[in-house]
Amino acid sequence: MATAAEAPATTAEGPTQHVPNQPTRFTPYQLRMLHGGINGNRVRNLRGMSHLEAWDVRRQLIRIFGFGGFDVETLSLDLVSERETKTGERSRWTIVYRAQVRLIIKDTHGRTIAHFDDGAAGDAVNQPSIGDAHDLAMKTAFSQALKRCAVNLGDQFGLSLYNDGSQDAVVNFSAAHPPQEWKAQSAPPVPEPNDPPVRPEPGAEEAQPDAPRPASTATGPEPGPAPAHLDRLMVQVRDCWNNPLALSQIKGDAEQHQVLDHGVQGPPPTCEWMPFRTLIDRRFAELKQASEDRNAERNAS
Repeated sequence: MATAAEAPATTAEGPTQHVPNQPTRFTPYQLRMLHGGINGNRVRNLRGMSHLEAWDVRRQLIRIFGFGGFDVETLSLDLVSERETKTGERSRWTIVYRAQVRLIIKDTHGRTIAHFDDGAAGDAVNQPSIGDAHDLAMKTAFSQALKRCAVNLGDQFGLSLYNDGSQDAVVNFSAAHPPQEWKAQSAPPVPEPNDPPVRPEPGAEEAQPDAPRPASTATGPEPGPAPAHLDRLMVQVRDCWNNPLALSQIKGDAEQHQVLDHGVQGPPPTCEWMPFRTLIDRRFAELKQASEDRNAERNAS
């Protein structure tokens, strides 16, 4: 009698590997956890986007598949960009890496059930140390790639968050694992941990492209942490980046709250540190120049 052999397969979710014609190797309790909706305390919101922290994804992998129940392999790691910006005698570094990662899931006997490949880019912007910049960019790329691999495991790893940030389970049913396979248990299931809200890893805030960043950790021209009100103003600046009237009102608000001279980080590609008033004034000048250029083009035609 012929025996089943491992055969790779490619699905819409990415490459997987499985052994056909064998019974499931997930335990009933593993399947029950995988079918459940995500605990809202695990979900973070960054600038209107719901996401999971990479350390929490690893924690959930350990909880469901066990210590040694999964492997993470680095398929490739490439330096995309290394840029130095000088301000006087001070150098700042912006580094970008791209990582390709494979997540391998195993059963409780150590046999491979599936693997998922995915990649991501990660950056470290305006860092004072080139070594720290490389380290942070690599870490960010690896973390993002791992999260993208893990989302193929369903709601416990953030799949439902793609549904407009919903925390309600979206998988609910799998024909390969019908309810009688994982709901029929001889004893009540062990209660799952009730964790406090997940906090971000230090220095792990994701980049916001094409707009200024909030300044809550900035140490720009004025030393010390920026007031919380300035963070809110920076979000408004990002949303009104092309609206000179709104920017003028934001500048007036900043003057009223005495934060015009606090340091903030400007937009890419330079991500230069500067006083908040300089950021706004430069944007006024850019918008004015763009308007004059458009008028000149109309007059020329």
